[in-house]
Amino acid sequence: MPIVEPKGSQVAAIPFRRTGSGVEVLLVTSRETHRWVVPKGWPWADRGPHEAAAAEAWEEAGVRGKVQKKPVGCFHYGKRRKGDVLAVEVTVFLLDVHEEAAHWPEEGERQRAWFDPASAAEAVAEEELKDLLRSLAA
Repeated sequence: MPIVEPKGSQVAAIPFRRTGSGVEVLLVTSRETHRWVVPKGWPWADRGPHEAAAAEAWEEAGVRGKVQKKPVGCFHYGKRRKGDVLAVEVTVFLLDVHEEAAHWPEEGERQRAWFDPASAAEAVAEEELKDLLRSLAA
C-alpha cells in the first residue's frame, strides 16, 4: 500500500506505575491487528494534547492519573485508512496511573497488560516507541 501524504498527527499516553522492583507500563491491544500498542488517538479540538492523551488512556485502557504536560517524545507509524497508509507522527505523554478501573469504555474491544519497560519494548512494533519504553527503565 502506498503511503499517503500529508502526515497525520496523533497523541498517545504511556501509562506507568511504580512497583517495588521499578516501573511497569500498560499496553493495550489494537482493535484491528491485536498488536500491543500504547493508548493513542487523534487530537481533540477542545483539549490540550496531554489531556487528549489522558482521555485516550481512559477510553482504551481504563486508567486515570496525572499526565505530564510536556511530551516525552514521539514515534512514527503507518496507519491503514481506506485502503491506503497514512504516515502518522504520534506525540507521547507519560501518565502516572492512580486508578485502574474494572470496567472502561473499550474493555470489550481490547486487552490490557502491565509490562516491565524492556518487555513492553519487545512487545511493540515501532522502533522509536521501543526506545521510549526502554528509556523508562533507567
